[in-house]
Amino acid sequence: MKLIFFLTAGMFINWILSCSGSPDKRQAASPGTVKSEAATEANKKLIKLVAPEENSELTLNSGFRIIITADSKSNTPDSVRLWFNGKFVNSIKSLPWESLVPAAYTSETGRKALKIVAYKNGSASQTITRFLIVYSDIAPKRNGYRVINNYPHDKDAFTQGLVYHEGILFEGTGQESRSSLRKVKLETGEVLSQLNLESQLFGEGIAIAGGRIYQLTWQSKIGFVYDLATFKLINKFYYQTEGWGLTTMDDKLVMSDGTNILYIIEPESFNVLRSIEVYDNKAKVQELNELEYINGEIWANIWQTDLIARINPSSGKVIAYIDLKGILKDPQTDTGINVLNGIAWDSSTGRIFVTGKNWPKLFEIKITE
Repeated sequence: MKLIFFLTAGMFINWILSCSGSPDKRQAASPGTVKSEAATEANKKLIKLVAPEENSELTLNSGFRIIITADSKSNTPDSVRLWFNGKFVNSIKSLPWESLVPAAYTSETGRKALKIVAYKNGSASQTITRFLIVYSDIAPKRNGYRVINNYPHDKDAFTQGLVYHEGILFEGTGQESRSSLRKVKLETGEVLSQLNLESQLFGEGIAIAGGRIYQLTWQSKIGFVYDLATFKLINKFYYQTEGWGLTTMDDKLVMSDGTNILYIIEPESFNVLRSIEVYDNKAKVQELNELEYINGEIWANIWQTDLIARINPSSGKVIAYIDLKGILKDPQTDTGINVLNGIAWDSSTGRIFVTGKNWPKLFEIKITE
Protein backbone atom coordinates (compact mmCIF):
# COMPACT_ATOMS: atom_id res chain seq x y z
CA MET A 1 0.00 0.00 0.00
CA LYS A 2 2.90 2.43 0.73
CA LEU A 3 4.51 1.77 -2.68
CA ILE A 4 1.29 2.53 -4.52
CA PHE A 5 0.89 5.82 -2.67
CA PHE A 6 4.48 6.87 -3.50
CA LEU A 7 4.02 6.20 -7.21
CA THR A 8 0.71 8.06 -7.28
CA ALA A 9 2.15 11.05 -5.47
CA GLY A 10 5.13 11.13 -7.83
CA MET A 11 2.91 11.06 -10.88
CA PHE A 12 0.83 13.94 -9.43
CA ILE A 13 3.98 16.13 -8.89
CA ASN A 14 5.22 15.48 -12.44
CA TRP A 15 1.79 16.40 -13.83
CA ILE A 16 1.86 19.79 -12.07
CA LEU A 17 5.37 20.54 -13.34
CA SER A 18 4.49 19.71 -16.93
CA CYS A 19 1.27 21.79 -16.85
CA SER A 20 2.74 24.86 -15.15
CA GLY A 21 5.91 24.91 -17.22
CA SER A 22 7.86 25.88 -14.11
CA PRO A 23 8.07 24.62 -10.55
CA ASP A 24 7.87 28.26 -9.33
CA LYS A 25 4.42 29.01 -10.72
CA ARG A 26 1.17 27.97 -9.01
CA GLN A 27 -1.77 26.59 -10.91
CA ALA A 28 -4.94 28.75 -11.04
CA ALA A 29 -7.82 27.77 -8.78
CA SER A 30 -10.33 25.24 -10.05
CA PRO A 31 -13.20 26.81 -12.06
CA GLY A 32 -15.68 25.06 -9.74
CA THR A 33 -14.58 27.24 -6.80
CA VAL A 34 -15.16 30.59 -8.50
CA LYS A 35 -18.61 32.01 -9.25
CA SER A 36 -19.03 33.70 -12.58
CA GLU A 37 -19.89 37.40 -12.63
CA ALA A 38 -23.27 36.55 -14.13
CA ALA A 39 -24.12 34.11 -11.31
CA THR A 40 -23.02 36.60 -8.68
CA GLU A 41 -25.13 39.33 -10.28
CA ALA A 42 -28.20 37.04 -10.44
CA ASN A 43 -27.95 36.26 -6.72
CA LYS A 44 -28.04 39.90 -5.66
CA LYS A 45 -31.25 41.26 -4.21
CA LEU A 46 -33.21 42.99 -6.92
CA ILE A 47 -36.22 44.43 -5.10
CA LYS A 48 -37.62 45.53 -1.76
CA LEU A 49 -41.29 45.16 -0.82
CA VAL A 50 -42.38 48.49 0.69
CA ALA A 51 -46.07 47.69 1.14
CA PRO A 52 -48.04 45.86 2.39
CA GLU A 53 -46.24 44.87 5.59
CA GLU A 54 -46.29 41.37 7.11
CA ASN A 55 -49.68 40.58 8.74
CA SER A 56 -51.32 43.67 7.27
CA GLU A 57 -55.05 43.63 7.91
CA LEU A 58 -57.41 43.63 4.95
CA THR A 59 -61.19 43.60 4.66
CA LEU A 60 -63.17 41.06 2.70
CA ASN A 61 -63.83 42.15 -0.90
CA SER A 62 -61.50 45.15 -0.83
CA GLY A 63 -58.49 45.77 -3.06
CA PHE A 64 -55.02 46.75 -1.89
CA ARG A 65 -51.86 48.20 -3.44
CA ILE A 66 -48.43 46.57 -3.73
CA ILE A 67 -45.44 48.95 -3.75
CA ILE A 68 -41.99 47.69 -4.72
CA THR A 69 -38.66 49.49 -5.10
CA ALA A 70 -35.47 48.35 -6.82
CA ASP A 71 -32.77 47.35 -4.34
CA SER A 72 -30.11 48.99 -6.50
CA LYS A 73 -30.29 51.49 -9.40
CA SER A 74 -27.59 49.54 -11.20
CA ASN A 75 -29.31 46.16 -10.85
CA THR A 76 -33.02 46.22 -11.63
CA PRO A 77 -35.26 43.29 -12.53
CA ASP A 78 -36.53 42.64 -16.04
CA SER A 79 -39.99 41.94 -14.62
CA VAL A 80 -41.83 41.28 -11.37
CA ARG A 81 -44.75 38.83 -11.10
CA LEU A 82 -47.35 38.84 -8.35
CA TRP A 83 -49.58 36.14 -6.85
CA PHE A 84 -52.12 36.42 -4.02
CA ASN A 85 -53.78 33.44 -2.33
CA GLY A 86 -52.33 31.18 -5.03
CA LYS A 87 -53.83 33.21 -7.90
CA PHE A 88 -51.78 35.14 -10.47
CA VAL A 89 -52.38 38.89 -10.17
CA ASN A 90 -50.08 40.81 -12.52
CA SER A 91 -46.70 41.09 -14.24
CA ILE A 92 -44.86 44.43 -13.96
CA LYS A 93 -42.16 45.17 -16.55
CA SER A 94 -41.29 48.81 -15.97
CA LEU A 95 -41.43 51.65 -13.45
CA PRO A 96 -43.29 52.30 -11.24
CA TRP A 97 -43.04 48.88 -9.58
CA GLU A 98 -46.58 49.06 -8.24
CA SER A 99 -49.82 47.16 -8.74
CA LEU A 100 -53.38 47.10 -7.46
CA VAL A 101 -54.73 43.75 -6.28
CA PRO A 102 -58.44 43.91 -7.19
CA ALA A 103 -61.21 43.26 -4.65
CA ALA A 104 -62.05 39.94 -6.32
CA TYR A 105 -58.83 38.47 -4.87
CA THR A 106 -59.94 39.05 -1.26
CA SER A 107 -63.19 37.08 -1.47
CA GLU A 108 -62.22 34.70 1.37
CA THR A 109 -61.32 35.44 4.98
CA GLY A 110 -58.09 34.12 6.43
CA ARG A 111 -54.31 34.42 6.49
CA LYS A 112 -53.33 34.55 2.83
CA ALA A 113 -49.95 34.54 1.10
CA LEU A 114 -48.68 37.33 -1.13
CA LYS A 115 -45.89 36.03 -3.37
CA ILE A 116 -43.63 38.29 -5.42
CA VAL A 117 -40.99 36.96 -7.83
CA ALA A 118 -38.37 39.16 -9.50
CA TYR A 119 -36.91 37.94 -12.82
CA LYS A 120 -33.49 38.76 -14.28
CA ASN A 121 -32.09 37.44 -17.56
CA GLY A 122 -35.01 35.05 -17.91
CA SER A 123 -34.59 33.48 -14.47
CA ALA A 124 -36.44 33.83 -11.17
CA SER A 125 -33.77 35.60 -9.10
CA GLN A 126 -35.61 36.65 -5.94
CA THR A 127 -38.81 35.60 -4.18
CA ILE A 128 -40.55 37.52 -1.40
CA THR A 129 -43.49 36.04 0.55
CA ARG A 130 -45.64 37.92 3.04
CA PHE A 131 -48.83 36.90 4.80
CA LEU A 132 -51.84 39.20 5.02
CA ILE A 133 -55.00 38.70 7.06
CA VAL A 134 -58.41 39.15 5.48
CA TYR A 135 -61.18 39.91 7.98
CA SER A 136 -64.93 39.92 7.51
CA ASP A 137 -66.47 43.07 6.07
CA ILE A 138 -69.39 43.02 8.53
CA ALA A 139 -69.88 43.00 12.27
CA PRO A 140 -71.80 39.78 13.03
CA LYS A 141 -75.38 40.13 14.22
CA ARG A 142 -76.25 38.85 17.67
CA ASN A 143 -79.19 36.45 17.57
CA GLY A 144 -81.25 35.27 20.51
CA TYR A 145 -83.58 32.31 20.80
CA ARG A 146 -87.01 31.19 21.89
CA VAL A 147 -87.67 27.66 23.19
CA ILE A 148 -90.49 26.01 21.23
CA ASN A 149 -90.30 22.58 22.81
CA ASN A 150 -88.09 20.43 24.98
CA TYR A 151 -87.56 16.68 25.00
CA PRO A 152 -85.88 14.15 27.32
CA HIS A 153 -82.18 13.48 26.66
CA ASP A 154 -79.95 10.78 28.10
CA LYS A 155 -77.82 12.44 30.77
CA ASP A 156 -75.10 9.85 30.19
CA ALA A 157 -74.77 10.89 26.54
CA PHE A 158 -71.64 13.02 26.12
CA THR A 159 -72.97 14.55 22.90
CA GLN A 160 -70.41 15.08 20.14
CA GLY A 161 -72.58 14.81 17.03
CA LEU A 162 -76.28 15.25 16.33
CA VAL A 163 -78.33 14.70 13.15
CA TYR A 164 -82.08 14.61 12.48
CA HIS A 165 -82.99 12.35 9.56
CA GLU A 166 -86.44 11.13 8.47
CA GLY A 167 -88.02 11.43 11.89
CA ILE A 168 -85.11 9.94 13.88
CA LEU A 169 -82.32 11.55 15.85
CA PHE A 170 -78.84 10.13 15.30
CA GLU A 171 -76.33 10.91 18.02
CA GLY A 172 -72.60 10.37 18.40
CA THR A 173 -71.23 10.36 21.94
CA GLY A 174 -67.69 10.68 23.29
CA GLN A 175 -65.22 9.82 26.05
CA GLU A 176 -63.07 6.70 26.24
CA SER A 177 -65.07 3.54 27.10
CA ARG A 178 -68.32 5.49 26.67
CA SER A 179 -68.30 6.46 22.98
CA SER A 180 -71.21 5.30 20.86
CA LEU A 181 -73.38 5.80 17.81
CA ARG A 182 -77.11 5.88 18.51
CA LYS A 183 -80.58 6.08 17.00
CA VAL A 184 -82.86 8.02 19.34
CA LYS A 185 -86.59 8.65 19.41
CA LEU A 186 -86.97 12.42 19.59
CA GLU A 187 -90.18 12.61 21.61
CA THR A 188 -89.11 10.28 24.43
CA GLY A 189 -85.30 10.24 24.28
CA GLU A 190 -85.45 6.43 24.01
CA VAL A 191 -82.33 4.87 22.50
CA LEU A 192 -83.63 2.64 19.70
CA SER A 193 -80.28 1.12 18.78
CA GLN A 194 -76.68 1.66 19.80
CA LEU A 195 -73.22 0.73 18.57
CA ASN A 196 -70.39 1.10 21.09
CA LEU A 197 -66.94 2.09 19.89
CA GLU A 198 -63.78 0.34 21.04
CA SER A 199 -62.85 1.45 24.55
CA GLN A 200 -59.73 3.41 23.53
CA LEU A 201 -61.62 5.56 21.01
CA PHE A 202 -63.16 8.95 21.77
CA GLY A 203 -66.16 9.45 19.48
CA GLU A 204 -66.80 12.81 17.85
CA GLY A 205 -68.98 14.34 15.11
CA ILE A 206 -71.35 12.45 12.79
CA ALA A 207 -72.94 13.13 9.41
CA ILE A 208 -75.22 11.30 6.96
CA ALA A 209 -74.46 11.14 3.24
CA GLY A 210 -75.58 8.73 0.52
CA GLY A 211 -77.36 6.29 2.82
CA ARG A 212 -74.33 6.04 5.08
CA ILE A 213 -73.42 7.55 8.42
CA TYR A 214 -69.92 8.85 9.09
CA GLN A 215 -68.35 9.16 12.55
CA LEU A 216 -65.11 10.86 13.59
CA THR A 217 -62.85 10.15 16.54
CA TRP A 218 -60.96 12.83 18.45
CA GLN A 219 -57.20 12.18 18.42
CA SER A 220 -56.99 8.72 16.85
CA LYS A 221 -57.19 10.24 13.33
CA ILE A 222 -59.55 7.49 12.23
CA GLY A 223 -63.20 7.62 11.22
CA PHE A 224 -65.86 5.07 10.37
CA VAL A 225 -68.50 4.63 7.69
CA TYR A 226 -71.59 2.62 8.64
CA ASP A 227 -74.72 1.48 6.90
CA LEU A 228 -77.39 3.93 8.03
CA ALA A 229 -80.08 1.30 8.64
CA THR A 230 -78.02 -1.34 10.44
CA PHE A 231 -74.85 0.44 11.72
CA LYS A 232 -72.84 -2.30 9.99
CA LEU A 233 -69.28 -1.13 9.41
CA ILE A 234 -68.61 -0.46 5.71
CA ASN A 235 -65.27 1.31 5.72
CA LYS A 236 -62.69 3.27 7.67
CA PHE A 237 -61.04 6.55 6.71
CA TYR A 238 -58.11 8.53 8.01
CA TYR A 239 -57.22 12.21 8.41
CA GLN A 240 -54.24 14.26 9.56
CA THR A 241 -55.86 16.55 12.14
CA GLU A 242 -58.00 16.03 15.22
CA GLY A 243 -61.63 15.17 14.52
CA TRP A 244 -64.29 17.39 16.11
CA GLY A 245 -67.46 18.20 14.18
CA LEU A 246 -68.94 16.83 10.96
CA THR A 247 -71.88 17.76 8.73
CA THR A 248 -73.16 17.29 5.18
CA MET A 249 -73.18 20.25 2.79
CA ASP A 250 -74.91 19.30 -0.47
CA ASP A 251 -72.90 16.27 -1.66
CA LYS A 252 -69.80 17.05 0.43
CA LEU A 253 -68.79 16.64 4.07
CA VAL A 254 -67.54 19.48 6.25
CA MET A 255 -65.19 18.71 9.15
CA SER A 256 -63.89 20.82 12.04
CA ASP A 257 -60.73 20.12 14.04
CA GLY A 258 -61.03 22.55 16.96
CA THR A 259 -59.26 25.41 15.17
CA ASN A 260 -60.82 28.11 12.98
CA ILE A 261 -60.47 25.90 9.90
CA LEU A 262 -63.23 23.89 8.24
CA TYR A 263 -62.38 21.20 5.68
CA ILE A 264 -64.58 20.45 2.66
CA ILE A 265 -64.28 16.71 2.01
CA GLU A 266 -65.28 14.30 -0.74
CA PRO A 267 -67.23 11.52 1.06
CA GLU A 268 -66.09 8.49 -0.97
CA SER A 269 -62.33 9.06 -0.73
CA PHE A 270 -62.34 11.49 2.23
CA ASN A 271 -59.97 13.72 0.23
CA VAL A 272 -59.87 17.36 1.32
CA LEU A 273 -61.09 19.50 -1.58
CA ARG A 274 -60.54 22.90 0.05
CA SER A 275 -60.50 24.58 3.44
CA ILE A 276 -62.32 27.55 4.93
CA GLU A 277 -60.66 29.90 7.44
CA VAL A 278 -63.38 31.34 9.67
CA TYR A 279 -63.05 34.99 10.77
CA ASP A 280 -65.34 37.72 11.98
CA ASN A 281 -64.50 41.41 11.62
CA LYS A 282 -62.00 41.33 14.51
CA ALA A 283 -60.34 37.92 14.82
CA LYS A 284 -60.27 34.32 13.70
CA VAL A 285 -62.99 32.23 15.33
CA GLN A 286 -61.30 29.34 17.13
CA GLU A 287 -62.52 26.04 18.62
CA LEU A 288 -65.25 25.33 16.10
CA ASN A 289 -66.91 22.16 17.27
CA GLU A 290 -70.17 20.38 16.34
CA LEU A 291 -71.50 21.40 12.92
CA GLU A 292 -74.79 21.59 11.04
CA TYR A 293 -75.54 22.85 7.53
CA ILE A 294 -78.72 24.97 7.64
CA ASN A 295 -80.22 26.93 4.73
CA GLY A 296 -76.88 27.51 2.99
CA GLU A 297 -74.96 28.33 6.19
CA ILE A 298 -72.62 26.26 8.34
CA TRP A 299 -73.57 26.50 12.01
CA ALA A 300 -70.84 25.65 14.52
CA ASN A 301 -70.83 25.33 18.30
CA ILE A 302 -67.91 27.29 19.73
CA TRP A 303 -66.43 25.05 22.42
CA GLN A 304 -66.70 26.20 26.04
CA THR A 305 -69.16 28.96 25.14
CA ASP A 306 -72.92 29.36 24.75
CA LEU A 307 -72.44 30.60 21.19
CA ILE A 308 -73.20 29.14 17.79
CA ALA A 309 -71.44 30.79 14.83
CA ARG A 310 -73.38 31.11 11.59
CA ILE A 311 -70.76 30.90 8.83
CA ASN A 312 -70.87 31.78 5.14
CA PRO A 313 -69.21 28.74 3.49
CA SER A 314 -68.15 30.69 0.39
CA SER A 315 -66.22 33.44 2.16
CA GLY A 316 -65.59 32.07 5.66
CA LYS A 317 -67.04 35.11 7.40
CA VAL A 318 -69.28 34.89 10.46
CA ILE A 319 -72.73 36.22 9.61
CA ALA A 320 -74.09 36.09 13.15
CA TYR A 321 -73.63 34.60 16.60
CA ILE A 322 -76.54 32.85 18.32
CA ASP A 323 -76.31 33.30 22.08
CA LEU A 324 -77.98 30.38 23.90
CA LYS A 325 -76.95 31.45 27.38
CA GLY A 326 -79.30 30.18 30.07
CA ILE A 327 -81.18 27.71 27.88
CA LEU A 328 -80.64 24.82 30.32
CA LYS A 329 -82.03 25.72 33.72
CA ASP A 330 -80.87 22.67 35.62
CA PRO A 331 -78.93 23.16 38.88
CA GLN A 332 -77.55 19.60 38.71
CA THR A 333 -75.78 20.21 35.38
CA ASP A 334 -72.61 22.30 35.34
CA THR A 335 -72.75 23.82 31.86
CA GLY A 336 -69.23 25.19 32.36
CA ILE A 337 -68.02 21.59 32.08
CA ASN A 338 -70.88 19.88 30.27
CA VAL A 339 -71.03 22.52 27.57
CA LEU A 340 -73.53 23.26 24.83
CA ASN A 341 -72.78 20.89 21.93
CA GLY A 342 -75.12 19.47 19.36
CA ILE A 343 -77.13 21.06 16.54
CA ALA A 344 -79.67 19.24 14.37
CA TRP A 345 -81.98 20.51 11.63
CA ASP A 346 -85.23 19.07 10.33
CA SER A 347 -84.97 20.23 6.71
CA SER A 348 -88.59 19.29 5.95
CA THR A 349 -90.10 21.56 8.62
CA GLY A 350 -87.27 23.95 9.48
CA ARG A 351 -87.15 22.85 13.12
CA ILE A 352 -83.82 23.37 14.91
CA PHE A 353 -82.70 21.22 17.84
CA VAL A 354 -79.86 21.83 20.30
CA THR A 355 -78.46 20.04 23.34
CA GLY A 356 -75.23 19.65 25.29
CA LYS A 357 -72.83 17.14 26.79
CA ASN A 358 -74.65 15.08 29.46
CA TRP A 359 -77.66 17.38 29.34
CA PRO A 360 -80.99 15.98 30.60
CA LYS A 361 -82.90 17.85 27.87
CA LEU A 362 -82.86 18.54 24.15
CA PHE A 363 -84.47 21.76 22.92
CA GLU A 364 -86.34 22.83 19.81
CA ILE A 365 -85.63 26.52 19.32
CA LYS A 366 -86.61 29.46 17.16
CA ILE A 367 -83.93 32.03 16.35
CA THR A 368 -84.76 35.66 17.14
CA GLU A 369 -83.10 38.82 15.79
